[in-house]
Amino acid sequence: MSAVMITRKVRKWERLPGKNTFCCDGRVMMARQKGVFYLTMFLIVGTCALFFAFECPYLAVHLSPAIPVFAAVLFLFVMAMLLRTSFSDPGVLPRALPEEAAFIEMEIEAANGNVPAGQRPPPRIRNVQINNQIVKLKYCYTCKIFRPPRASHCSICDNCVDRFDHHCPWVGNCVGKRNYRYFYLFTLSLSLLTIYIFAFDIVHVVMRSVDKGFLNTLQETPGTVLEVLVCFFTLWSVVGLTGFHTYLISLNQTTNEDIKGSWSGKNRIQNPYSHKNIIKNCCEVLCGPAYPSVLDRRGLMQEDLSNAVTSFAPPSISIPAPQTTKTTAPLIPNEHTPDDAKPSIAASTEKISTHKVKSPSSKEEQPPAPKVPPLASPETDAETSISKDKTY
Repeated sequence: MSAVMITRKVRKWERLPGKNTFCCDGRVMMARQKGVFYLTMFLIVGTCALFFAFECPYLAVHLSPAIPVFAAVLFLFVMAMLLRTSFSDPGVLPRALPEEAAFIEMEIEAANGNVPAGQRPPPRIRNVQINNQIVKLKYCYTCKIFRPPRASHCSICDNCVDRFDHHCPWVGNCVGKRNYRYFYLFTLSLSLLTIYIFAFDIVHVVMRSVDKGFLNTLQETPGTVLEVLVCFFTLWSVVGLTGFHTYLISLNQTTNEDIKGSWSGKNRIQNPYSHKNIIKNCCEVLCGPAYPSVLDRRGLMQEDLSNAVTSFAPPSISIPAPQTTKTTAPLIPNEHTPDDAKPSIAASTEKISTHKVKSPSSKEEQPPAPKVPPLASPETDAETSISKDKTY
């Protein structure tokens, strides 16, 4: 049995750890829990479909044809921002290789020294200075790295995300450094679309009620009632979320930092990332450079399959030569022979089988009994008696 070295090329996204799912050969990256994302898609597409079916034909004729056109443009922009937020890499940081993790562990042990038994080891942190402010870099026990500033580990996706804001189930992905601006534009445009549909639903009902009455109008446009209900309950949450993130952008702060109170005035720690100017903060978050992904999801790597594939060579079967026993036993059984020259048991068995096969068919063919000469040795007498019993 010999191992065969077989390798094959695979994309790096196929072997990435974590709890993400990939589609389109690694171009699409999402979390595994996508049920709420599908609900978001259904609510947006369904509400807009009802608006185009019940409101737009009437409003385009009685008010302006620009109403459905602007609604279509706004709808497409909302869907583009949603898909861009959901399908992009939020800024996942690669995990340390085994060699890198071992080197980091050695550095930590050398820095901490020998910890006495029963005492808790010191926290694994490193201090860096950003804008004259000390920032702590925490060690991730899962990814085996010291997280960069503002990074955090998402428990749902099981990855460290750079400039982690939060995990949003409505978009089915984490919100971080690489997709935060698209998330904010999605919430902002969705708020405008919700207000737009809700406002023209009311206008449509009011204009129809003038001629046909309020109840008759509701009977003729049942989809309008459903649109109003969906938009009314969605409006508060979406608009409130947009306002909250507008506040965070003006401070150049993340949701994670706001929840933990990292830069609150109680700790007398100032935000080292803020420019102390609302316009500059907004420009940095919304108009900053597009950061490339550090995962290289579609890169190629060699996978070793030698442990899984083994070639079996046909074993060489060596048949041992039969052992032959040399004997000087005489052909006549009643002849005196010494003990070391007596016939073997195999020879005796062969004689027995020969006598059984060649059984006489008649009395005439039966050979006469051999003559037994008198011997003085008692051993020879015993052998003679045994041979007689076997013969007859």
